Parts: sequence; structure tokens; C-alpha cells
Amino acid sequence: MQYYYGDQMPLRVLDEAEFWKHQEEEHTVVIRELVRDLEQEYVSGLEEWEEAFAKTHQLVVRYIETVNRSKGQISQEFYQNVLELVSFCLKQSEEFIKNLRFDFICR
Repeated sequence: MQYYYGDQMPLRVLDEAEFWKHQEEEHTVVIRELVRDLEQEYVSGLEEWEEAFAKTHQLVVRYIETVNRSKGQISQEFYQNVLELVSFCLKQSEEFIKNLRFDFICR
């Protein structure tokens, strides 16, 4: 990501988060479809992750809509909320990867 977006930076960061949460949500489906004979506990786990990613994705979209409605004039408090949401998105992604690695190693 480039750093010359100026006051559009919150929107750019949210746009990136929106893209990746959508991708992760889809990846849970792809994994379930590609891995033959996947045990039910893993199917259920991936379905839970899909739902979690969908909820986060929806929240990011709401933030994007808020920024768009404000025409870039967002409060410092909202900007802080954006940073916290993006931090949560990163932690969620890291936890998903950690779980996938653990499940793969333990198989």
C-alpha cells in the first residue's frame, strides 16, 4: 500500500481489509470443497471461520460506508476505531493461519 493517500488513507486501509476478509471467507469454502473426506470437526471449524470472516467483512463494509458518507471528514475517535478494527482484522487472520497450520501439522 502506498502512503500518499492523504485524507483517503482510512478508506484505503478499510478497502484493503474488506478485500482480505472477503478472500478469507471464500477460502474457507474452497478448502472444504477441495479437501476430500474432510472430517466433520474440520468442516464445522471452517464453517465457523467463514461466519466469523463474514461478520468482520460486514463490519468493515459499514465502516467504509461511514467514511464515504462523511466525505472524508472523520473524527479522531472514529479514526482510532478504524485502527482498532484493522488490528482486529490482522489478529483474526493470524489466528486463522495458526489454526490451519496446527490442524495440518497434527493430521
